[in-house]
Amino acid sequence: MNTCLMCERDTVAGYLCGGCRRATAARLDRMPKLWSALAAFLPPGGRATTQYGRARAAEAPLPVAEEPLSLRGPGGMVGTLESWRAALHADRGWDEPVVCVGIGERVTAAASALLMSMEWVATEWPAAGDMARAVKELERAAMSVVDAPDPAKRPVRLGPCPALVEGGQPCGAVLRYFPGDADVRCRWCRSSWPVTLEALARVKGWMDEDAKEATEESSEDAASAAPEAHPSHA
Repeated sequence: MNTCLMCERDTVAGYLCGGCRRATAARLDRMPKLWSALAAFLPPGGRATTQYGRARAAEAPLPVAEEPLSLRGPGGMVGTLESWRAALHADRGWDEPVVCVGIGERVTAAASALLMSMEWVATEWPAAGDMARAVKELERAAMSVVDAPDPAKRPVRLGPCPALVEGGQPCGAVLRYFPGDADVRCRWCRSSWPVTLEALARVKGWMDEDAKEATEESSEDAASAAPEAHPSHA
């Protein structure tokens, strides 16, 4: 009996147990969706720095969190997935994989190719554990950007930034309020607005409403998943 190279539990045969194989397959299936979701955290086209309501041209500022940029860049999610796809092709004696045009398409192609070979990966590939851990780390990094684990700390989306930048056009970046901050600050043009008690109350209302909707959706999902009751027969 072999030991699963991912969770180190015993497995009947191969290199990944059934649970780790299914979890890795699910993560690979989510990769294109996560790559697309990270786009919401990138700066808008045409940025400038605004101070005190007046715009001046400037170099684009670095984002507060560089994770979405690195994950969506050539060396991020696509680089990791394509390197594992290339290694899989080499170990199976296949030709080198054809690279698509466009990073999004490349992410989808590489993740799909690995997913299609998951049965062979789990049972025949000694590198299966390292590959599974790399995919899990990609998902963790992406989820840390797009979905804060604690709803109370999750930023509240307020809408597009209205600050005028070069050419008199609105910045347009998505403004988010982070609970506990004293102001709302645009991460891209650096404009800021103080958070008043009235604004805080409004944001608190939005947060409560979001939490209520999430609870109702969970209840509906649970109700729909519950088995139907059948009347007893005398």
